[in-house]
Amino acid sequence: MDAPAQRRQLRQDLAERRRALSPPERMAAAQGLRRSLELLPEYLTDARVAGYWASQGELPLNLVIAPLAARGQQFLLPVIGKGRRLRFAPWQSGEEVQPNRFGIPEPVAPAQLFEPFQLDLVLVPLLGFDRRGNRLGHGAGYYDRSFAFLNEQVRPTEPLLVGIAYSFQELPRLEEQDWDVPLDFVATERELIDCNPQAHP
Repeated sequence: MDAPAQRRQLRQDLAERRRALSPPERMAAAQGLRRSLELLPEYLTDARVAGYWASQGELPLNLVIAPLAARGQQFLLPVIGKGRRLRFAPWQSGEEVQPNRFGIPEPVAPAQLFEPFQLDLVLVPLLGFDRRGNRLGHGAGYYDRSFAFLNEQVRPTEPLLVGIAYSFQELPRLEEQDWDVPLDFVATERELIDCNPQAHP
């Protein structure tokens, strides 16, 4: 099996395992995820925190989003734009959403859209990851295109990219692609993983 075929198979296997989780397993993971993120100072203080609307078995962010408003932080959801790039719209629980072309809910007629470089912290969905910060996504490249500018900067910088995953999504090693934008951290239901510890003394 060639490398692209291997990645496709890996995506399929991880997606199936994620979808097979029961609602109680997801809720327990959401509680663990919040504990892991609370170890990251930026999660507690950054002004603009972008996340995602969990779909297809992704680890839900509902317990992570709720405390942000109480701390005066702004939560944003991705909105698909031209050229397979993302922009981000402020969103609060209860506000209207509608499905985009992939069936993922997006804010309806947002009054304001922020560019990726205007964010402070981004909670990034993924299918697989390794401890070096490599991420296996769905293959469409939205996040890599949108945050490509970070590859020209000394990391970590803003926005900080934090992958969100169940611990079973960890892989021994992912081959890096030229266009990949590595993660700074990965938060699972069990731990917060620093993907570049020498950069965080």
